[in-house]
Amino acid sequence: MMSDRVVLSVSGTDRLEFLQGLITNDVTRAAGSIIYAALLTPQGKFIADFFVIGQDDRLLVDVAQSHAATLAQRLMMYRLRAAVQIDQTDLVVSRGTGAMPQGAMADPRHPALGWRHYGNSDSDISDNTDWDALRVAHLIPETGIELTPDTYILEAGFENLHGVDFRKGCYVGQELVARMKHKTELRKGLARIRIDGEADCGDAITSDGKDVGVLHSVSGDQAIAYLRFDRATGPMQAGSATVARAD
Repeated sequence: MMSDRVVLSVSGTDRLEFLQGLITNDVTRAAGSIIYAALLTPQGKFIADFFVIGQDDRLLVDVAQSHAATLAQRLMMYRLRAAVQIDQTDLVVSRGTGAMPQGAMADPRHPALGWRHYGNSDSDISDNTDWDALRVAHLIPETGIELTPDTYILEAGFENLHGVDFRKGCYVGQELVARMKHKTELRKGLARIRIDGEADCGDAITSDGKDVGVLHSVSGDQAIAYLRFDRATGPMQAGSATVARAD
């Protein structure tokens, strides 16, 4: 059971149009399915990432517990006169990488991330997958670690994670995301690195005495790091470890 997740319900006759005008992905693709998306500031920075599941009479929003109150508050702020109701449910999120149980849905970010399931309080069917190792191996950012209020989602790999739709039209922060996609080459972003020695999440990464990034999630001798790509071209240091690009 994922006790660190909250499932919100967005109901009402305007629910599709309401969420479509706010989030980074195309809500129509969630009908009877699941999508990954984010809500951004008007300046294009990260507020929260989540999954949207389309049901007959509502949209479910699966979000980290740490960000659930902020997301609900933002949605309420944007609601205005829309016929939309936002409530917290008591649904429980389970996930795993083995055979997909009945009623589960494939995680839309990457095939290696298995499935997600939504049920009542006695329906925990999660398995013992080492999620940190899996995230690091496939460069999957985590809320509150790689994804922070300073994050630009394209630098965090949201395009590869199927978390942004460039054809859906306007949403909050869309102008900045579109500009980064079409008018610039990303100079910074997440990358997988190898670690030789001891280093911890949050350690600065340097090369020839210059800051080139920050170490984030660590699993064994690999980690996710936020790097300035033009400087991260050779041996680097983090903590007492030597690190190098793994991809």
